[in-house]
Amino acid sequence: MKNQKLKLRSFVTIAMLSSISFILMLINFPLPGFPVFLQIDFSDTPALIAAITMGPLAGILVELFKNVLDWIFSGTPTGVPVGHIANFVTGILFILPVYYFYKKIPKLEGLIFGLVAGTVIMSVGMSLLNYVAFLPMYSHFLGWGTFDIKETIVLGILPFNFIKGIMLMIVTVLLFRTMKVWIENQRA
Repeated sequence: MKNQKLKLRSFVTIAMLSSISFILMLINFPLPGFPVFLQIDFSDTPALIAAITMGPLAGILVELFKNVLDWIFSGTPTGVPVGHIANFVTGILFILPVYYFYKKIPKLEGLIFGLVAGTVIMSVGMSLLNYVAFLPMYSHFLGWGTFDIKETIVLGILPFNFIKGIMLMIVTVLLFRTMKVWIENQRA
């Protein structure tokens, strides 16, 4: 009986965090000087909370559900959810290192170290994935024609993801300080 209550509680928490993440995904904004398809949002924060409180699968599920919901409600200009797949992968590349380091050092220091590692891994990983997969898919589906992919990555995607990671770090540390007791109770 206790195990069933715990599973139900986990499902409800994942659903709640997915809903919050979806709403935060809708509240996005561009950064001046970057390509318009790169938007800042804080929707990875609930997925990060899910990962550090319930494990990496919970964080991945929150990332998946928020992207599926956004695809259903917002659609996509290509007809294919290239941006949603990219957002899903970006989120995973960010939250998994944070989970790993916070699990090893369950204090603010471990969280900060994980956030730095997550930012670097997300930035470099998405640069590589944009080079081999996402930008060519966008180019194909949207008919962008020829453009300098390397320049787009070096001047756009890489610095954008570093800035996004830094902004997520600030928000996460502030939330962690206010939610520390709740997070520790959830992990127990």
